[in-house]
Parts: sequence; structure tokens; C-alpha cells
Amino acid sequence: MKKNTNKPTFIPKMYCNLFGHDYQVTKKVTYHVKEYTCKHCKKELTTNSNGNLIELTPKFKEINAILSRIHASRTQRLKEKSFASSIY
Repeated sequence: MKKNTNKPTFIPKMYCNLFGHDYQVTKKVTYHVKEYTCKHCKKELTTNSNGNLIELTPKFKEINAILSRIHASRTQRLKEKSFASSIY
């Protein structure tokens, strides 16, 4: 049998209520879009189209995954193009 050893969420939430959240970048989706997580209460945020921080919902997780895939393919294509042009 497994025991449930999760910490109570009251203390981290209380800390964030008193001192504010301590966000850290957890994922860089593109140069401008990033995902953040609070160190204490594990609240997840992302940047929206206006650059404001909003809560990371499943819809925004899907959007960020697609953006990440497009960004990675675009940067890879640009690297290959610049490498091919530098050979000639």
C-alpha cells in the first residue's frame, strides 16, 4: 500500500498570498512565449498574444505545443538554408 505523502497546499498558498508568487521559466515555447511555474504553489502561467501572463489551461497547452513545433521546424529550416548558402 502507498501512503499519501503530499504536503498540504495551505502553506504554499499562504506564502504566495503574503509574499507573492515566485515564477520561474519552465519552458521556452518561442523567443517571446514562455511557460512559468510558481516555485511554491505550482501555479502555471503562460504569455498570451498581448504579452500578458495568463493561467495555463489545456487549450493554451495545446496552442503552445503547436507553436513550439512550428518554431522548431522554422529555426531548423533557417539553419539549413544559411548553412547551404555559406558553402557556395
